[in-house]
Amino acid sequence: MLLDQIVPLSDHIWYWDYVLSSPLSTTLHMIQICPAKFWIWASEVYEDSKARLQRYASGNVVNAESEAASPNVAASNTTPQWRRFYAIVQSTILEKSLADVQRRLMSPVALCRAEARRKQAKLKKLREMTASGLGVLIDEGFAFTGIGVDDGRSDSELSPPNSQEWKGVVERSVALMDMMLRDVLDLDLNTNQMEDKVFAAVAEDALCIQTEEDDLSRPAVVAKRLHALLDDQLPWNMITARRVVEKNGRPSRLVRYWLPATALLLSSTTILRIFVNKRQEILDWIRDLGATVRDFWFNWVIEPVRKVIGTIRHDANSEIAIMSRDSLKADRESLERMVVDFTLDKSNNASGGSTMSETQIAEIRAKVREGDVTPILRAYEKDLRSPFMGTVRGDLVRTLLIQVQKTKVDVEVAMSGIDSLLRSQELVFGFVGLTPGILVSIGAARYLLSVFGGRRGYSEKRKAGRCVRVLRNIDRVFSEAAPTQTNVLPYKDHGYLICEVHVLRQFAHQLLPAEIEKDFLEDLDDLANLRGVQYQQRALDRIRWAYSNGSNGERSLS
Repeated sequence: MLLDQIVPLSDHIWYWDYVLSSPLSTTLHMIQICPAKFWIWASEVYEDSKARLQRYASGNVVNAESEAASPNVAASNTTPQWRRFYAIVQSTILEKSLADVQRRLMSPVALCRAEARRKQAKLKKLREMTASGLGVLIDEGFAFTGIGVDDGRSDSELSPPNSQEWKGVVERSVALMDMMLRDVLDLDLNTNQMEDKVFAAVAEDALCIQTEEDDLSRPAVVAKRLHALLDDQLPWNMITARRVVEKNGRPSRLVRYWLPATALLLSSTTILRIFVNKRQEILDWIRDLGATVRDFWFNWVIEPVRKVIGTIRHDANSEIAIMSRDSLKADRESLERMVVDFTLDKSNNASGGSTMSETQIAEIRAKVREGDVTPILRAYEKDLRSPFMGTVRGDLVRTLLIQVQKTKVDVEVAMSGIDSLLRSQELVFGFVGLTPGILVSIGAARYLLSVFGGRRGYSEKRKAGRCVRVLRNIDRVFSEAAPTQTNVLPYKDHGYLICEVHVLRQFAHQLLPAEIEKDFLEDLDDLANLRGVQYQQRALDRIRWAYSNGSNGERSLS
């Protein structure tokens, strides 16, 4: 029970740290609690006015007349009863104002900060007392022989004279729980005073049980006391602790969020009117957004994927080409025929008959395929000596046209090389065209996942950060603690350590895999075991290097 009480106190203390962190946070907190403060003030005025009216009704005329003697209270047409009522309320408010005149000397922000410090100090004192009580119960309660032999507390203040008398251990443990629950919430004491008071009461109580009750009735007395402890003392302690936390802890959600809730409520009609007036524009925007997303998906993702698949399958429709397949072949054959016909015509004109054999014609064709058109160039050079005659005969124009065809073939050869290069890299170009759509889709999916489905990851990050802070708190416990003569932690520091270890156990189940969690829990047991401060510090160091930096290859605590 004490463990369940002390763990949530850290959240309330952190809240007051946030309020005191900056003047802006303090001002925001002051605005949040203004309605509650006004309600408390109005309730006090109402109760005081009600008490004065009751005194007047009971016949205390002197007080009533003095309260009604205030001038200019109500209008002249009001009845004497209403004038008396207004006078009583006004005098009550005046007394409240005079009582708070000292508080008015300070600014509202300073008053709010002072109140936050006071509540935080109360919570810290409650946590300190609860931690001390928890440490006492863990170290001294039910300390049987063979259990806790290595805890270092051989000189325990509650150790029975004979370690074999387990009945006496049970009696003392029940008395210890009873006395601890009675005094743990006494915030006027410090931890040492509370521990001394509890130990003294337990010692006297144990002596009374041993001297006044015989062996047969002792179990019944212990059972009756334990029953009363569970039925009366434990619920009273829980209710009292809850009241202290409610009074000094962070305000409720209604107090903290009334301002944005009120703003949302007041602006709800305006927001609704805007939606109604802009209904068609909003619907059009949603349709356009849907059409844009759909077109992007089909044009930049689905279609490029189809093209890539077609390229992998060598689909003819998906081939990249900048010229037709048979264009170069047809133009080259046409050039060959032009050169051969021109050569044959020139040979016939020179000799009056066909003097070229098939071998010579085949040789000319082979040279033309290699780009050699020497006969055409020689005829062209010859006709350039007399351009007019060459033009009249037609040879100059013919050679020019053949050279144009040759240039066309050369261009197509170059284009075919580029076309072959494109075809060899066709799959690369397909993936290049697919990459923008895939990247945009992945980015949008990750963004939507982080917005709508990434709360789990955000929660895990918060829990990991909380684990780091818990490890820091454990380190502070060892740094600030003054070990006892038996080299163990004092009761208060041991209670703090148990609380932080309990928090780590809860987070370990949520953050670590099952096989890693088992090892982590073993290290936590070593950390909480009272074998000595050095042993516990080594366990803390092992937890740091083994789990805090993800060195285990799995999810880590940070």
